[in-house]
Amino acid sequence: MYIAAVQISSVSSFFQLIGVLLIFLFVLLLTYLTTRWIAGYQKGHSFNKNLKIIETLKIAQNKYIQIIEAGGEYLVIALGKDEVCLLAKLTADQLTDLQTEELPSGVGAETFKELLDRFKNHLPKK
Repeated sequence: MYIAAVQISSVSSFFQLIGVLLIFLFVLLLTYLTTRWIAGYQKGHSFNKNLKIIETLKIAQNKYIQIIEAGGEYLVIALGKDEVCLLAKLTADQLTDLQTEELPSGVGAETFKELLDRFKNHLPKK
């Protein structure tokens, strides 16, 4: 009698664990979908239709250089904590697209597998 009760209890615990895992996965999926929806909503309902930030470079704490597109014109600006300065005006021909430009050799050329193999080689052998 005692063995049957233990078996029923362990089966019940197993199904309870599966139920909790399914609820967790459902909440995780719901969170992911909600985040994607909110990001798409905010991107589609952007209030600044004429301004677009093309690129940003952080040069110090609270100091940035940005390339922005304003009404078809490209501007290079310096942003500080309390100031904004115009550095230069660019044409579309002066901009380089990083996606079409090849990276120098050794920069971003390694795959994850190569990095993992290199890391494994540094581990002490048993």
